[in-house]
Amino acid sequence: MIQVEGLTKYYGEHAAIRDLAFTISQGEVIGFLGLNGAGKSTTLKVLGCVLLPTSGRVVIDGHDVVSNAHEVRQRIGYLPDVPPLYEEMTVGEYLTYVAQLRGVTSRDTTRRVGEAEEKTGLRDVHGELISTLSHGYRQRVGVAQALVHKPALLILDEPTSGLDPRQIVEMRDVIRGLKGAHTVLVSSHILPEISQTCDRLLIIHKGMLVAQGTEEELAAKMGGRGTIELELRGDRARAVEVLQRFGAVEVDRASDGVVALTVRTSPDQRPQVAQAVVGAGLELLRLDQGAGQLESIFLRLTHGQEVRA
Repeated sequence: MIQVEGLTKYYGEHAAIRDLAFTISQGEVIGFLGLNGAGKSTTLKVLGCVLLPTSGRVVIDGHDVVSNAHEVRQRIGYLPDVPPLYEEMTVGEYLTYVAQLRGVTSRDTTRRVGEAEEKTGLRDVHGELISTLSHGYRQRVGVAQALVHKPALLILDEPTSGLDPRQIVEMRDVIRGLKGAHTVLVSSHILPEISQTCDRLLIIHKGMLVAQGTEEELAAKMGGRGTIELELRGDRARAVEVLQRFGAVEVDRASDGVVALTVRTSPDQRPQVAQAVVGAGLELLRLDQGAGQLESIFLRLTHGQEVRA
């Protein structure tokens, strides 16, 4: 779907991005991670045909972004860091206008607008002025305008920026709902959202791609296995005994017969861990992937340790 080779962009004498190379397959949801100023937005603007690269090659769905930009634009939907909204329009009017700009026929426009509103949870505000919407709903309108023409690729630059915790969860659900029907590239610096939303990660630091792969692949390359967090009801000693077959066990807390533990093992082992706990007669209350793994990977990568894919 996307092939990037040697992508470089200079602003004057400053290299915003240097020699980036990666591929993205159709239907993937990819997280693009980096500190502020790392080069995320510049990369997305090149992919979105907003900026020309200084050198290198980008091919999207078989079309070069430089020599065939018009064809590329027909195949992508782009949400910049500030959504391009017209506040004097209603949601429905704006999405209809964008659909027509993107070449959707008059016959199909109403249906496409309805589908975009359905996917982004905007049905109830179809007739509302954009100026009256909350920040969370404005972000949803920004996503809707990016997908109203059914693009093969969606590029979302910081879609959760400025959202409150509830709105972040809602936006996460919106992005998850796009999986499969679209290839999605999501830029963010909010690590838990990327961890819970994306299939694979691209990590950029100081304009260079320092790692790519799944969270588990990156953890393995950096010598870590990840963790599983559990809460269960039952005997503490028995719980530790059962879980030690998977890796080192830490008891985080124990109170009123409920034990919270962390097992240092691959999160891929979650089904086996759950089966072992239940098979030992313990009551499983909660089982999750350890929340701190991606944060640890990110901090190590952005402090000078590079991991080759």
